[in-house]
Amino acid sequence: MDFLGTIPSFFHPPGINMFAQEIREHHQESPINPDKLIFKSAGRLKIAILSCFHPYRGGIAQFNNSLYKELSKHHEVRAFNFKRQYPEFLFPGKTQYVEKMDSETTFESIRILDTINPLSYIKCAKKIREFSPDLLIMRYWMPFFAPSQGWVARHLNKDCKVISILDNVVPHEPHFFDAPLTRYFLGANDAFVMLCNAVKDDLLRFKPEARCIVSPHPIYSNFGESIPRQIACKELNISPDKKNLLFFGLIRDYKGLDILIDAFSKLDKSYQLIIAGEPYGSFEKYRKQIQASPLRENIRLFTNYIPDDKVAPFFCAADLCVLPYRTATQSGISSIAYHFNLPMVTTDVGGLKESIGETGTGIIAPKADSDSVKVAIESYFANSENKSAFSKNIEKEKQRLSWSTFAENLTNLYYKL
Repeated sequence: MDFLGTIPSFFHPPGINMFAQEIREHHQESPINPDKLIFKSAGRLKIAILSCFHPYRGGIAQFNNSLYKELSKHHEVRAFNFKRQYPEFLFPGKTQYVEKMDSETTFESIRILDTINPLSYIKCAKKIREFSPDLLIMRYWMPFFAPSQGWVARHLNKDCKVISILDNVVPHEPHFFDAPLTRYFLGANDAFVMLCNAVKDDLLRFKPEARCIVSPHPIYSNFGESIPRQIACKELNISPDKKNLLFFGLIRDYKGLDILIDAFSKLDKSYQLIIAGEPYGSFEKYRKQIQASPLRENIRLFTNYIPDDKVAPFFCAADLCVLPYRTATQSGISSIAYHFNLPMVTTDVGGLKESIGETGTGIIAPKADSDSVKVAIESYFANSENKSAFSKNIEKEKQRLSWSTFAENLTNLYYKL
């Protein structure tokens, strides 16, 4: 099998020809395990998950941790992790990894795939073949991962099915090479799981014949219990006497923090804005906005990564979570808000209207601009019954969006292949 022939030519990195021959000499197909052909049934599965896990941090790793634990209740599951996820020069945050003070869930994973070292693709595929899984699950959220994961998925035992959970098909921050890389990755899969219909629509534009299901983002349960609002405000050293708005999560351009700061600046002094999350890139433009705001004294900054055990005070001190996104598919932040029974305001982009507006758990701003977001915020507080109504709907969603339901939907898709 020709390694170079299976990777699109536009991804051939400098120097790859130097060790292509070595790859050809050492790479051999593992034989198919005959026991699996004879005894495979609709019962306990052997499942490999290839994605990021601890010690990587962030929403994708948290999701994978939760899915691993749920699938492990009924199946034999093995986690295959990145040895190197991103080169440091491509990573705009402070660190890709959990720090010593973080309380992220840990468990054993095999750190083997280096996204920029093709030799590791061979080692990873061989290691997964040795496990001899019925199913490989991958996560896909940006085209950077297409060459490594796409190659591995093409070099498994022939009876191993591949299902990927697609967070995005079209990335939030597009590049000219996205489409060919995405097609390469999609072509290595047997089926797909999306978290919202917006991503399904994107998938079907690339691959009209794709076998796929939509199963919404489950509710996170790893952020602890709710605490009283007064105590939460005291922990954060913020006023409990304001209408507290929360912007939470990694700060990236497409998430529209600048839109929210402008919207907040048009509100009256009864509001307080809590900005909690690590900037991806410079925070300077937001700092200038804040300094120019007439309500700058009512803006509270926590511009660092928030570990799991420090999340609760932010959501419990808030009266409303605001997602002023310019583009989006779905948001893991909404799942955290659900966990803490916190209503939301979001813009009408991607799957957010579907997951929040249509479920009655928040208010939709029709445009991703400051005037629309301002009006949506004011309309929430203008009706005293909104909090109770939205909270009841959030409770319904929490019952529907369980990890057991998501895992069952995924494995049922496998059984249909």
